[in-house]
Amino acid sequence: MNLINIENLTKVYTERKLFDNTSFSLQDGEKVGVIGINGTGKTTLLRMIMGEEETDEAGMVKTSYGTGSSIMMHTGPVPVYSENGLSTSVAFGYRGMVSYVLEGNVTEENRWSVESDAKAMMTRLGIKDFMQPAGQLSGGQRKRLALISVLLSPADILLLDEPTNHLDNDMADWLEDYLKKWRGALIMVTHDRYFLDSVCNRIVEIDKGKIYSYQTNYSGYLELKTQRQEMEAASERKRQSILRVELEWIRRGARARSTKQKAHIQRHEELRDRQAPVQDSQVELSSISTRMGKTTVELENICKSYGERKLIDDFSYIFARYEKMGIVGNNGTGKSTFIKILMGQVAPDSGTVDVGETVRFGYYSQDGLQFDEQMKVIDVVQDIAEVIELGNGKKLTASQFLQHFLFTPETQHSYVYKLSGGERRRLYLCTILMRNPNFLVLDEPTNDLDIITLNVLEEYLQNFKGCVIVVSHDRYFMDKVVDHLMVFNGQGDIRDFPGNYSDYRDWKDAKAQKEKEAEKPQEEKTARVRLNDKRKMSFKEKREFEQLEKEIAELETEKVQIEELLCSGTLSVDELTEKSKRLPEVNDLIDEKTMRWLELSEIEG
Repeated sequence: MNLINIENLTKVYTERKLFDNTSFSLQDGEKVGVIGINGTGKTTLLRMIMGEEETDEAGMVKTSYGTGSSIMMHTGPVPVYSENGLSTSVAFGYRGMVSYVLEGNVTEENRWSVESDAKAMMTRLGIKDFMQPAGQLSGGQRKRLALISVLLSPADILLLDEPTNHLDNDMADWLEDYLKKWRGALIMVTHDRYFLDSVCNRIVEIDKGKIYSYQTNYSGYLELKTQRQEMEAASERKRQSILRVELEWIRRGARARSTKQKAHIQRHEELRDRQAPVQDSQVELSSISTRMGKTTVELENICKSYGERKLIDDFSYIFARYEKMGIVGNNGTGKSTFIKILMGQVAPDSGTVDVGETVRFGYYSQDGLQFDEQMKVIDVVQDIAEVIELGNGKKLTASQFLQHFLFTPETQHSYVYKLSGGERRRLYLCTILMRNPNFLVLDEPTNDLDIITLNVLEEYLQNFKGCVIVVSHDRYFMDKVVDHLMVFNGQGDIRDFPGNYSDYRDWKDAKAQKEKEAEKPQEEKTARVRLNDKRKMSFKEKREFEQLEKEIAELETEKVQIEELLCSGTLSVDELTEKSKRLPEVNDLIDEKTMRWLELSEIEG
């Protein structure tokens, strides 16, 4: 079923054309990930679907979901809560947070279950004091509260704009599992590539005013996009070849005769005027750093507590040159405090921080995005330096440097207030790197940056001639950048883990599984074994066991065939809908029959 259909979409925002006569549709059961460089209109697309933004010219948004159905949207900006702006339903005995998430989501019939789900979600997302007024929450907590309110809503379509921002790794894992089980349609803007890979069955890319659709997850999208670009390049080479032939004919014809064939001339003009495919823009970050001496940063016996809450306990560490450290841990375990102690912004309760004379910090903080919105982009950079030294003897003007960050001359001379949230993040990153740091401290650098910028930033950090500390909940980013992790477990427990985040997650899962198995009562295991020893598989069970093996093999084959068809790009809309519905059904059947097969296999035949 076609839930949403947008036709002839055109939208111009602050003199920038976001969409140019393009189209978008959403089928029932689809989980769509929307990607694109910052400023291309990802959030604007969500707002138009919600009816909060109008299309230009002849564009129209059509919805075909049934009566009583709804669309719920969770946006990136932190919601603003006034002191008295929250509903305080006395019926539930709470004020503030619980009443906020329940407002509009509860009826007399579902009151108990929804309230229970709300408390479970808040606990899972690190909000445990249900009585606390929502207006007293931090920005990250407010955003998580808004996310919970959206997830609790009885909606058929969820629209999520950067839902993993302000979530720690465990929270992101929980949300990932929740959305994988979500039975409605989903449109999500996110830069989290593991999240896109795991949750989405369709990727939509917004690029240069057009919307490109790929019936696959993020990994499949990378392959299919490469194929599309290769086909476009081949088509352009063919066009240029034909154009040369036609041009040569016209030139010969001009010397041979006064009258030229009209068809040939028209063909030449059409080929000449046809636009060539525009190559993807890339953020180009040359290695910019100041040489670092042998002495880096040394921490000795650092302790820090807030009241009874111990964050850092007798911690010592010496940073090696060119070290790339990732910092992970749940919210509230002291990660940001550790960074602020390192940067000299917060004093430890005891211990010392020794910074080498040649160390030049570059600090990308969550709170550092502060610009005068009435300034022009070029003025923001020129206030720092009009000429930037790259460290290899080369120099760039402020304008040239901005162009490396995809700020066109037109954008450079526009005002900051006209930039999207992601473009402002890119500008902030620009102002950090242009100061030639040799010790980069990046606190959640991936929030609101687009995937293209992240890819190049990752490559830049891999080749960076200096120390790098990254505090991030972006698992993909951490895997590509860091050499090892510093794990903050809470209560001052800080451990060094030799590997990237995926290594750490695998180790953590294996440890949890081992502990779970160790907790099982031995008597129960023994009893089960003895029971199975006495048990014989009946004739009926033998037949079922054999049949299950055949059915599972057939379902696995069907699954592979469906996945290949979805990625082929040859299916019609109806066929895509049918196959998209069938795939989760096949997966459920495989799981169900496999569990029964395992149950029977434990019985002696």
